[in-house]
Amino acid sequence: MRVLVVEDDTDVSALLRSALTRQGWAVDVAGTGDEGLWMAREHAYDAVVLDGQLPDRDGFSVCRQLRDEGRWMPVLMLTGRQSVDDRVAGLDAGADDYLTKPFALPELQARLRAVTRREAKERPTVLTVGDLVLDPGSREVRRGDAGIELTAKEFALLREFMANAGQVLSRQELIERVWDFAYDGDSNVVDVYVRYLREKVDRPFGRQDLQTVRGAGYRLVPSEPAAGGGTGAP
Repeated sequence: MRVLVVEDDTDVSALLRSALTRQGWAVDVAGTGDEGLWMAREHAYDAVVLDGQLPDRDGFSVCRQLRDEGRWMPVLMLTGRQSVDDRVAGLDAGADDYLTKPFALPELQARLRAVTRREAKERPTVLTVGDLVLDPGSREVRRGDAGIELTAKEFALLREFMANAGQVLSRQELIERVWDFAYDGDSNVVDVYVRYLREKVDRPFGRQDLQTVRGAGYRLVPSEPAAGGGTGAP
């Protein structure tokens, strides 16, 4: 069994490495959120122990991004706070369990065994709007039989639109749902990414599914191909 420990406190990470190694785990350690993401993308881990507070980004956004990318290994979140809101935030981000610091090693080991014994997370529901299909598990998008290549952020934004098809989503709602909590930039980023999506999922196919609702935001509705519109892959 192979586990990734994402923890910036070197004393804690060394303790976890030693204790889990004695239990028969192969242990890798990352000291930052970005390093943890890179390692989780590169290797097939059986579990991740993830600190909620990291120097570059919080563990909640790391966990959320792993789930957004279709990576469903069990995640045990460590938090230094007693707040119920923080524990709920970790679970809402996709964590399988949480443990509050300071913790007892036997409890961490027991919780880690428990989350790895559970059945794998249910494969996310494939989303379909008209002939546009998005599979969160395989991270595939297609329009009819034509595959569409999207970046991670484009994929997450399209998934939000498709999960709320027909509903108007404001720029602020989209920022809160698609960009992590640390984002404090201009809401114009939503307009930019909607334009990117239109160039990939609408325009090449003669569609106008991504609609602007003036003064309110955007919505996704299925439409018929425009007269003379294309039907091929981008």
